[in-house]
Amino acid sequence: MTKETKMAGGNKAAEADLMAAFEAFREANDARLAEIESKGASDPLTDERLSRIDRRLEALSLKMARPEAGAAPAAEPDARTEAWGRYLRQGDDSGLAKLDVKALNTGTDAQGGYVAPPELDRLIEARLLAASPMRQIATVRQTSAGTYRKPVSLGAAASWVAEEGARTETTHSGLALLEFPAGELYAMPAATQALLEDSYADIDAWLADEVENAFAAQESAAFVTGDGTNKPKGFLDYEIVAEASHVWGKVGSVAGDFGAANAADQLIDLIYTPKSQFRANGRFVMNRRTVSAVRKLKDGDGRYLWQPGTGGDPATILGYPVTEVEDMPDIGSGNAAIAFGDFRRFYLIADRQGARVLRDPFSAKPYVLFYTTKRVGGGVQNFDAAKVMVF
Repeated sequence: MTKETKMAGGNKAAEADLMAAFEAFREANDARLAEIESKGASDPLTDERLSRIDRRLEALSLKMARPEAGAAPAAEPDARTEAWGRYLRQGDDSGLAKLDVKALNTGTDAQGGYVAPPELDRLIEARLLAASPMRQIATVRQTSAGTYRKPVSLGAAASWVAEEGARTETTHSGLALLEFPAGELYAMPAATQALLEDSYADIDAWLADEVENAFAAQESAAFVTGDGTNKPKGFLDYEIVAEASHVWGKVGSVAGDFGAANAADQLIDLIYTPKSQFRANGRFVMNRRTVSAVRKLKDGDGRYLWQPGTGGDPATILGYPVTEVEDMPDIGSGNAAIAFGDFRRFYLIADRQGARVLRDPFSAKPYVLFYTTKRVGGGVQNFDAAKVMVF
């Protein structure tokens, strides 16, 4: 009960700091705009103050958006868990061999290794979920196959008919089969023998922590710009066309120019480019530098488009939540710097179950390396669900 009260108080304090920083940002930016209007340029000191407040606002926004880490109850160790622990700490794989969890080699992987227990697999996935913005907003599917396949209907026609009228066959556009092959992601965290011999150290948690940063950074880039070769295909790697020329298999776009007087109207145009069923759960996706640029924009009534989140909710632009994805490109000529739509229906991430771990005490003595691999694929599953703004 005490812990919950503390957490609630901490959230309220963080929200108060965020709102205070936003008020200071508005005052500084209004002063900058007034200087530009009266003198034709802003004072460098005003610009520096605004940048300093903007960085503070950015840090507070990220802190508010970061999910709280909850401690999972410890499970009673079973034979498999104990065997896995002996393998990680001592290199004793006799228990794993008896339990027949030796991983089969797949493709050209000659390293082998052992399939991690489901608990470690879930722990790695939970850490990746917390660290990867794309995993938080996209659809994530588990699969035991090397390629996740999803049939998609391209639309069927319907017709009105009298109660006893003849029924003619309706036309349909057929089915498309989407394929998301899994690419292999690997990391080799190193541990000292002292750590492995420490009975109080949670080796599974340590291993999940070590691979989290390496995996999350590579995944995030692949989900946005990956070329689909031995990695997921990023949604910006598909052909991007003007919305007027949009067809299935391509990503539709609208034009953007924040140097124009109607920058706010351009964001409204982007919001209303996807169909209505995709706006209910729509959100903006952009990097922090683009968020910083949008923070300075106002609507026709002088209200800021960007608003800080409260009560645990994310920040919003024109009432829609904003997800910061650092791998989105900056604002620049030809860059799709902003995306908007229902990302749960737009992008799919396919995780192949069963991370593998190979213990290597020889290659980097006196350290022990843990060659950890995970297979993941991804791609666009509905080309109507989100659109991008190309500057």
